[in-house]
Amino acid sequence: MSTTTQTPSETTTVTKPYSEDDLPAYEPMPWTLNEIRAAIPPHLFVRDTTRGLLYCARDILMAAIVWKMATWIDPYFKSEGLVEQLTPIGAEAARWGAWLVYWWFQGLIFTGIWVIGHECGHSAFSASKTVCDVIGFITHTFLWTPFFSWRISHHRHHSNHASMERDEVYVPKTRSDLGIPQHVEHESQWEEYFGDTPIYTLYMLIRQQVLAFPAYLLFNVSGQKNYPKWTNHFDPNSILFTKAQRNVVIISNIGIAIMIWGVTAASQRWGTSEVLKYYGIPWLLVSHWFIMITYLHHTDPQLPHYRGKEWNFQRGAAATVDRNFLGWQGRFFLHDVAHFHVIHHFFPKMPFYHGPEATKYLKEFIGDHYAYSDAPVFKALWDNYNKCQFVEDDGDVLFYRDKQGKAVRRPIDKYRVPHTAQATEAN
Repeated sequence: MSTTTQTPSETTTVTKPYSEDDLPAYEPMPWTLNEIRAAIPPHLFVRDTTRGLLYCARDILMAAIVWKMATWIDPYFKSEGLVEQLTPIGAEAARWGAWLVYWWFQGLIFTGIWVIGHECGHSAFSASKTVCDVIGFITHTFLWTPFFSWRISHHRHHSNHASMERDEVYVPKTRSDLGIPQHVEHESQWEEYFGDTPIYTLYMLIRQQVLAFPAYLLFNVSGQKNYPKWTNHFDPNSILFTKAQRNVVIISNIGIAIMIWGVTAASQRWGTSEVLKYYGIPWLLVSHWFIMITYLHHTDPQLPHYRGKEWNFQRGAAATVDRNFLGWQGRFFLHDVAHFHVIHHFFPKMPFYHGPEATKYLKEFIGDHYAYSDAPVFKALWDNYNKCQFVEDDGDVLFYRDKQGKAVRRPIDKYRVPHTAQATEAN
């Protein structure tokens, strides 16, 4: 915030010191889940198995058509006539341009297929548990996700979202996690904690986007910090699972083992480079899109996190944000998974195709507690990766702080911790 003082000879801009008191105050949601559910028409909770299967068939058909079209890329752009017409360099550039187009759209289509499995994991695809289990297992295994194991931890995430003590993923680091003292004497000292160059920050962001989901499944990266060191989704005896869930974890592992065998056999028959071109790179894009979508759903300086008794399910559900993700492509290929995610957190069993209409009723009821952003998503990814660094060690309603320890929002006075405001005002 700044004020401008004008004199006859000059205009001077004076920057007002940062103060927590000047931040917009946030009061947690007061309504019960039953009150919110009553505001949504009952027909929007109905699951239509036939409709879900048609969406699934559409995605598989698109993937097959695009795959078939890709088989023409190399023969066409390597043909003598085209090489002579475009020159060898021009033909090669056009060939790789065609592969880029294939990877973009096949990556989106594969991600849509993953979203179908996600719907099955929530039993939103069909009222039939068998249908959800079969479709979810096939679609997720095809995309290297251990369906039943992931479903268990993902359900726990939904049941505890935005709880500092119990959430499964995207649990914020605290001030003490990063070794930042409560009182930072001078702004320049923040460089000691967050002095990374933009190039290094970009490298870390790209690494997150490509590897975060496999790293979460294998090593619990970005997961709950209270879990043991070797927590993962493939150990039937992991803390993530109960003894009763052991068998479905093993079934998930068998599915991944079949994928390992299938990809190995395909590589031996057609070559590793061909498997990478047709399947491997689109799968990497699935991992990227999924991580980008979920990261931006749950990570934003405007969104609260809670401790202790101040958390409840509906407050956690509202601590997500809907985003205009890739415009029409996000809506068509990704089944509105990013555009209407808030309603999904309130009612995970609601089919995705009812999300747009249900969101209108939700927004009307909860008002300013509904979060939406139409910021360009790649800009939002960069901004939030830099702005959402840590939360405080104490307090029950928390907001992310940036690389200078500053927030963009604060809880109402009832929830404030006095020394926090003093410490940040000193900067």
